[in-house]
Amino acid sequence: MKRGSSVEVEQTALPGIGLRHEFTTRSGRRIGIVSHRTGRRDLVIYDPADPDRACETVKLNDEEADALAELLGAPRIVQRLNALHREVEGLVSLQLPISPGTPYAGRPMGDARVRTRTGASIVAVVREGQVFASPAPDFELAADDIVVVVGSPESTAAVSEILAHG
Repeated sequence: MKRGSSVEVEQTALPGIGLRHEFTTRSGRRIGIVSHRTGRRDLVIYDPADPDRACETVKLNDEEADALAELLGAPRIVQRLNALHREVEGLVSLQLPISPGTPYAGRPMGDARVRTRTGASIVAVVREGQVFASPAPDFELAADDIVVVVGSPESTAAVSEILAHG
């Protein structure tokens, strides 16, 4: 299975256990994830001298696996948006904070009707380091959230005004 442009991810079925996904880093280290049928995931670091022998295995529960995915994924979302900007002329993204006194703190995101009113899209919300990609209209915004908005310069500026003042 090919991911990205230069990393080959190998998938192996483990009968009675689940699936293993592995890849080799540019520096030659082998890393794998074993996804058990029970939902547990193991992060496996293989021995550089013997790529078939695990030198470290970290067992992750659902919350830990989600936290790791968020930590690894948050910078990638920003990178993908930046790449998209280079491809689509006139498209910008803004990261807008939800201040404690703003009208939408504590309210569902859909109440702002951002897309209808401006044509811009909220593509993610970052809360305490966790990224919520493509949040639904019933996603409740909280003070100190960072809302990631994509659109034209005019439409994203309009979203900034709406989220700040109503």
